Amino acid sequence: MTTDAQDHPGSAGVTHRVHDEATIADVAATLAAWFAGCARDLPWRTPETTPWGVLVSEIMLQQTPATRVVTPWREWLDRWPTPRDLASAETSDVLRAWGSLGYPRRALRLQRCATAISQEHGNQVPNDEEALLALPGIGRYTAAAVRAFAFGRRSLVLDVNIRRVLARIDGGREHPARSETVAERRRAWDWVPEDDRDATTWSAAAMELGATVCTARNPRCGECPVAQYCTWLRNGRPEWEGPARVAQTWEGTDRQCRGRIMSALRAATSPVALADVVWADHDQRSRCAASLVEDGLAAHVGPLLALPKSV
Repeated sequence: MTTDAQDHPGSAGVTHRVHDEATIADVAATLAAWFAGCARDLPWRTPETTPWGVLVSEIMLQQTPATRVVTPWREWLDRWPTPRDLASAETSDVLRAWGSLGYPRRALRLQRCATAISQEHGNQVPNDEEALLALPGIGRYTAAAVRAFAFGRRSLVLDVNIRRVLARIDGGREHPARSETVAERRRAWDWVPEDDRDATTWSAAAMELGATVCTARNPRCGECPVAQYCTWLRNGRPEWEGPARVAQTWEGTDRQCRGRIMSALRAATSPVALADVVWADHDQRSRCAASLVEDGLAAHVGPLLALPKSV
């Protein structure tokens, strides 16, 4: 497996951990048994899912709940079952298919990624982490997740759910730090089993625990299969002492305005006059439209706007 030297579990400066190796192994085994019986039935987890299907799911799942992704993911794979299929599609069709998943720049990045895979990797998603990281729009988390869930290989999968689970079980804190640190990654490696299959199961199970039981708000500790090992619970669930975690607003934001414009463009069969997009603040509407053009999500057709035809 390819890792950065500073991230490798054997590197110097590893933060002292709370649990010993035997306890870590017990947690992994207990969580694996729980996952086998309690995992949600998500379509990208089926054995017949291709590596491309896994990659698409990981991009769609970024900042989007799994329940909202299921239908678009199925429709997407029916329409573009391989990277080459997506690479040859019109970008306007791709953005329409993305629908209301949010953060539509992900759709553009996914199409660019598909183009690179089809041209540079023979239409096959690479299984090497460095090759995955070289693809457009693929970051460290996504590369590790694809390597684990598409190819069953040991990697350090650290999404917000796994980070929260480890912060509570091993760190005794309600939440992890806002940003990953080198020390956190080194410590997280201690929890990844050496065996490929066990490592993949650990990543999937820890992520599921964080998404469904060990949630950010109102964790259901009474239902947690590994509660007996949780340092945070044993310490009386101390409240978070770090920076306030403020929920993102939506009403009246540029994000909402951009979404309103994108919805109008997706629904239209011909270019749209910006004045026809209902929004009270006309200056904000104009600014957001310009930002969509700059991001490649919209294109000028004379004085009108439309979805771009190519990425």
